Amino acid sequence: MSGDDERRVAAGHGDEGRRDMSPGEETSVSTGLRVDGLTVRFGGNTAVNGVSFDAPLGRVTGLIGPNGAGKTTTFNACSGLLRPSAGAIRLFGQDITGKPPSARAQLGLGRTFQRMDLFDSLTVEQNIALGLEARLARSHPFKQLWCPPAERKAVRAAAEEVLELCRLGDLRHEPAAALSTGQRRLVDLGRVLAGGFSLLLLDEPSSGLDTPETERFGAIVTRVVAERDCGVLLVEHDMALVMSVCDHLCVLDFGELIFQGSPDEVRASETVRAAYLGSEAA
Repeated sequence: MSGDDERRVAAGHGDEGRRDMSPGEETSVSTGLRVDGLTVRFGGNTAVNGVSFDAPLGRVTGLIGPNGAGKTTTFNACSGLLRPSAGAIRLFGQDITGKPPSARAQLGLGRTFQRMDLFDSLTVEQNIALGLEARLARSHPFKQLWCPPAERKAVRAAAEEVLELCRLGDLRHEPAAALSTGQRRLVDLGRVLAGGFSLLLLDEPSSGLDTPETERFGAIVTRVVAERDCGVLLVEHDMALVMSVCDHLCVLDFGELIFQGSPDEVRASETVRAAYLGSEAA
């Protein structure tokens, strides 16, 4: 699988997502994503060093820190684009440390990327529908060419729900190439939402958005978590968005987790203020 293929699998396509739990499985499933002692090295450089945190269902967990803190490296390890040097990553209680992006997507892990990867020649509706189409087709060549009527109906329903949720109905027939940055961000989010994932990794989703667009994006994320009881792990530099949507924050600096807690606790932390927020922002 090529790098672009892996990016698209991670961005739009799960299979099991929300699944039935056995009586003894409830605790591990509700945990969502668990990162335990994650270490990633590039040659002699340690980009992430022994980081541990949880991103449970029903919560927006923020991963913040200055440039070079290790946020994207942590994200890439969680989604399977990087293999950790040490530590473990678990999704709903299952060890996924060595699994590829496609397998993680099958289990219900979806992500977006800071560099949006839409299909410009397709319409807004078609781009969104790909989230569920790819989930249903997976790696079966025949199913990639032909979709049974029941699945086509499910795809249409999922796309319609997301178009309404993201208020993109008026743009459904517009090609992605004709959209503004803010509209493209919503389509990118819509595609991953159509896939029905239980755990979403959102990488710098407000990049390129103005203040009203960012507020609209944040409202959609908050609504999705409340209505679907999914979990979100958010990497973001826009602190207004972070503080408004996140229930819990993990702060990285130089590849290490230096603090975690509620937004109010992060604001009050001298450690975080010195490393990242600054006295005025805090």
